[in-house]
Amino acid sequence: MRISLYLAVLGISLISTVMTSAMAANVKVTALGGQEGEFCRLDRALLFEDPDGTRLLYDPGMTVAGPEDPRLGIIDVVLVSHMHGDQVGSRHNALPNAGSCAMPDLSVAAVPNTNVVNILLAKNAKIVTGSEMPAFFAGKLKALDGDPKNSLLVRFGASKKIGGVEIATVPAVHSNGVSPSFIGGELGEAMAAAGIGGHVVRFSNGLVVYLSGDTGITAEQELVVRKFYKAALAVINIGDTFTTGPTEAAYVINELVKPIYVIASHANEEAIRNGKVRPGTRTEAFQKTVKVPVHIPLSGSVMEFDGIGTCVAGC
Repeated sequence: MRISLYLAVLGISLISTVMTSAMAANVKVTALGGQEGEFCRLDRALLFEDPDGTRLLYDPGMTVAGPEDPRLGIIDVVLVSHMHGDQVGSRHNALPNAGSCAMPDLSVAAVPNTNVVNILLAKNAKIVTGSEMPAFFAGKLKALDGDPKNSLLVRFGASKKIGGVEIATVPAVHSNGVSPSFIGGELGEAMAAAGIGGHVVRFSNGLVVYLSGDTGITAEQELVVRKFYKAALAVINIGDTFTTGPTEAAYVINELVKPIYVIASHANEEAIRNGKVRPGTRTEAFQKTVKVPVHIPLSGSVMEFDGIGTCVAGC
């Protein structure tokens, strides 16, 4: 009897351990938008947490309320697709949920530093960018008594590993001029930190994520992102005009990248009303056209993905 009871308790303990380990092996993805439970026009920021605890912030832009935003916590590395204000944060909200989805609060000016640089300084985080962007961020960090070595260059074809997370850059096509207000003076008028990139991130549980940036359709989305890196989860911009529109983005997902799951981003619209996707929006058009499951990143929502790209919680 005692042996049977012992074996039963041992079995329950092993099941609990396996379940805990399985949960710990997931990558957590949290949307840091302007309004809790909404998907608004300026929403770009996503926070990724690796199973080993490494925390990665992507395109914090204007909806992260500076380095004091309580949603941030520890940040180990920041990824920025390019130098536009809605990615690096020329301005940002004073507090989470300030303003509204229709009228976002942009009351805090972050120039000439940028929201990104202020977060890097406060968190002593590293930033991984391609092209000529590393020099800009290194210069800012040095001028503000930060560590310029925290600005890391990864050109197309290379990668950097931070904690258990491996980060590579991939080609993207978009304009990328730096506003002179970020620099100041004559140098600001003369300088432009050219270059733009998407990212491919491999997490310690094996999950490979493609972060498109503000790109259009490129051949590399098939040749590099799918065939070489084998991305299972994609975050793709659907805002049209400045980036892929919903039809183009759906083509990228359906025919080129072919991930297991996709997260919509950069819709440039109020996409949600009463908890549902608004009819006639780009978000709805993308959702209807894509052949794989689509997640709409409502601010504050936490998704969990296993190593093969399946959403196991929060989707």
